Amino acid sequence: MVPTDANFVGNVFGGAILADMDRLAYITATRHSKSNCVTASFDRVDFLRPVHVGQVVEYDGRITFVGRSSMEVTIESRAEALEGGDSYPVVRAWVTMVAVGPSGHPIPVPSLELTTDEERDEFERGRARAEARRRSRGAARAAPSEPRRRRKR
Repeated sequence: MVPTDANFVGNVFGGAILADMDRLAYITATRHSKSNCVTASFDRVDFLRPVHVGQVVEYDGRITFVGRSSMEVTIESRAEALEGGDSYPVVRAWVTMVAVGPSGHPIPVPSLELTTDEERDEFERGRARAEARRRSRGAARAAPSEPRRRRKR
């Protein structure tokens, strides 16, 4: 991470890390779907420890759930000094990506091949997160919007 990534206290700005994670989610989802993808949501981004300018951040992204046109990408990252040494976890998040065709509309994606019990368990947890997102979106759409307040001048 470089000085332009720093926040006001000298750590790496969380937005810089989120941008990297979004790029990784795009690459991971595009490789799986073999099509263009767009970000639909970021779920539960947990910043576990700060990242300092000059550290190297390693990201790991994997598809953990696949719907009809959406894919959940689980991203975990670790930081370590540029000179090496012990690394430590810094962020974990789930990103939902949607495959889109040339028209910009969602298109079907290949199913996920699950070969281990761990992959099957993670897929079921991903299914539960996807259902929770669906319910949350439905509730947000059904809620009446609040009237805008006018400022007194």
